[in-house]
Amino acid sequence: MIFNLLILAHLLGDFILQPNSWVSDKENRKLKSKYLYFHVLIHTVLSFVFLWNIELWWIPALVGISHFIIDSAKIQFQNVKTKKRWFFIDQILHIAVIAGIAFYCNEFNFEFLKDQNYLKIVVAALFLTAPTSIIIRTLLSSWTPVAEEQSNIQTESLSSAGKYIGILERLLVFTFIIVNHWEGVGFMVAAKSVFRFSDLAQAKQRKLTEYVLIGTLLSFGMAVLTGILFK
Repeated sequence: MIFNLLILAHLLGDFILQPNSWVSDKENRKLKSKYLYFHVLIHTVLSFVFLWNIELWWIPALVGISHFIIDSAKIQFQNVKTKKRWFFIDQILHIAVIAGIAFYCNEFNFEFLKDQNYLKIVVAALFLTAPTSIIIRTLLSSWTPVAEEQSNIQTESLSSAGKYIGILERLLVFTFIIVNHWEGVGFMVAAKSVFRFSDLAQAKQRKLTEYVLIGTLLSFGMAVLTGILFK
């Protein structure tokens, strides 16, 4: 249970409760950024709240210290070319620390309040929100210059609409899979194609169309894979 609770705290602290402005400030000011210390404090507090056991005080302390060391190394050594690599190194190291703590406590299991499926659904759903959006954006970062072509298309778009559309579609796909309604996944793909790719066809921007298609397939693919792993 310790592993699951710390993973849940990590997902909340690293993705849900960390605004992009904090990330930018940490990258620019590095160890002088106050948000680095706020971020570490949030992880420490979340770990303590989820564990809620004063005898395990050393676990939140270890999580906070390790998080500070890992994040400090990341912001100090990463650059534009290695940013994608450091993102995955950072996440792997954080998960490794959590796994090490769970292994030491002999509680490396997937039980949460004696309801295994509940925690799995919560973790999977959280993963398919901001974490998956950031992973997809990181994977597509090599092709971000094609996004400049989008500025030539005379369209109006809601702020961050694409991000929230992606989150909602992944959660819907995941829901369809866990309730054994795979036809709903096909419906989602068809609906996305009708509403999105008609605009791209009119724009006649091949690179932009390919960019959006890759992002869409990654989004659906990660939702499907998460649903399969859950089942």
